[in-house]
Amino acid sequence: MNSTEGSRQIRKTVIVYLILTAVAIAVANIYAQFSHGVRSAAMTLMFLYPLLGGAVFYFTLGLIVPRISDRRNYRLYYNIYNSSIAVLTVGSLLKGILDIAGTASGYVLLFQVAGWGGAAAGLVCLIAMIFKRRELS
Repeated sequence: MNSTEGSRQIRKTVIVYLILTAVAIAVANIYAQFSHGVRSAAMTLMFLYPLLGGAVFYFTLGLIVPRISDRRNYRLYYNIYNSSIAVLTVGSLLKGILDIAGTASGYVLLFQVAGWGGAAAGLVCLIAMIFKRRELS
């Protein structure tokens, strides 16, 4: 993959995360309309996962390490990290639905643990990939 393709992939990832942020905002607002005006902080703020953890993170990553997607194990990191952002977003949606319904579930904690654990694992892979590359240079 050349440098142009790599930067294009980062741009595409940022755009997809911005679209997902808009979808999360729309879902929270539409759900609030049908829940008789009751809102949940977890659902209202779920857009922050794709916005900060996705779009802003990848934009910053693309600035700091411009050819990051050319690295050998980038796809492993990419899949782990993106999956964890998805788990955190869905977990926030579930918590919001349960809050509005006036109930709770132990599964919400599992979403949080799996999501943050996956994000940490993805970041460890990213850091290892960056430093391994620097050692070889």
